[in-house]
Amino acid sequence: MSLTVLIAPSGFKESLSVKDVAEAIARGVRRAAPHAVILTAPMVDGGEGTTEALIVATGGRIVPATVTGPVGNPVPSFWGIMGGDGPRTAVIEMAAAAGLSLVPRDRRDPTLTTSRGVGELILQALDHGVERILIGCGDSGINDGGAGMARALGARLLDEQGDDLPEGGGALERLARIDMAGLDPRLAGVKIDAAVNWHNMLLGPRGVARVFGPQKGAMPDQVECLDRGMIRYAEAILAATGKDVGPMPGAGASGGLGAGLIAFAGAELHPRFQIMLDYLDFDHLLGRADLVITAEGALDGQSPFGKVPCEVARRAAALGIPTVALAGTIGKGARQTYEHGIGAYASIMRRPCSLQKAIGGGAKLLRNAAENTMRMLLVGQRLADRHRA
Repeated sequence: MSLTVLIAPSGFKESLSVKDVAEAIARGVRRAAPHAVILTAPMVDGGEGTTEALIVATGGRIVPATVTGPVGNPVPSFWGIMGGDGPRTAVIEMAAAAGLSLVPRDRRDPTLTTSRGVGELILQALDHGVERILIGCGDSGINDGGAGMARALGARLLDEQGDDLPEGGGALERLARIDMAGLDPRLAGVKIDAAVNWHNMLLGPRGVARVFGPQKGAMPDQVECLDRGMIRYAEAILAATGKDVGPMPGAGASGGLGAGLIAFAGAELHPRFQIMLDYLDFDHLLGRADLVITAEGALDGQSPFGKVPCEVARRAAALGIPTVALAGTIGKGARQTYEHGIGAYASIMRRPCSLQKAIGGGAKLLRNAAENTMRMLLVGQRLADRHRA
C-alpha cells in the first residue's frame, strides 16, 4: 500500500527557513518510509521567506532590486515573478524593503522608519507589466501606516501649511490632508492582494501602535504619538478616498501597511494563510495526501489563532486527512490544538539543552523527530492491519 505524505510546515525563526524545515522533515520520513510519496508545501505567512517559497513552488524567478530601506538608506532587496500559466503575478514581501531585520538595533525608532521601499518594489513590478501582485505583510520594522509607500506611489501627505510631511509615523499626527492626484495610474489596472494577520487592527486599545510599537523600539510617549498619528491618518484617508480603514480587520498589519495598501494601492486584504494557500494551490496537494505533517517553532494555546499548524490541520480535517504537528517547544494550552484538526503533536527536543544548541541543531532534531514519528505511525498501521486480518 502506497503512502503519500504532505509536508506543510512553517519556518523556525532564527534557526531554519521554511524550506530547510520541509527538507529536514522529508529526510526523516524517507528514513522510516523510503517508498512513501512525499509532497511539500512550505507554509509562509507573508513575512521573511514568502517570496522564495512561492517562487520555488511555482517555478518562478527572483528579481534583485535596490530600494529605500526603513531608516532611509539604500538597501539590497528583491521581489519575485511567479511561474505557471496564470496571470503574470509578482510576489512582494514587505520585510524585504521595510523589515525589522533591516533596522539596526541602535536605530529602532518607529516614529522615524519608513515603508517607502515597499512602494518602490510595487513600482518595479508595474514596470515589468504584471497583472497581479501578492504582497506579504509580516516581520515589519515600521509604524507609518504605509505613508512612505504612498509617497513612492505618487501621493502627497501634507500639513496645515501645505508642506510635505517628513518620513515616519511620528509625523502623522500633523497630517492635514492627502493629495491623491499624483498616484501612479497603473495601479488601477492590476489586482493587488495582501496577506495580513486578520487580527491586527489600526486603531483602539489593540491598535498597531500600542501592541507592536514597543516591540519595534517605541518608548511610552512615542507610542502615544504613533497612536494619535494613526487616528489622524485614518481620518485623512476617509476624507481623501471614502474608505474607512479604522475598523477594518487587517488594516493594522505591518505597522498599519494594511491600511495604506487599501487606501493607495486599491488592495484587497486577506487572512494571510487563506490567500497564501490559494496561491500555492494547497487544496490540490492536500487532495493527494494520506497524511499531513506540519511544524512550527512553538505549539501552544495561541496556535489556533492564525498559526500554521492549525490552519493546515483545519483544511486537512475537512477532508478526513490526519495531521501530525512537530514543534520546537510544547507550551501551555497546546492541547487546544486537538480541537482544531491536530491529531497528535510531539516536541523535537529529546533532552534538555541550551537554546543556542537547539537552534544550531534544528535540522537534525527535526529529521530525527520526523523519523521517529513515522516509525510510530507505521507501527500503528501494522497493528490496525493485524486486527483487521
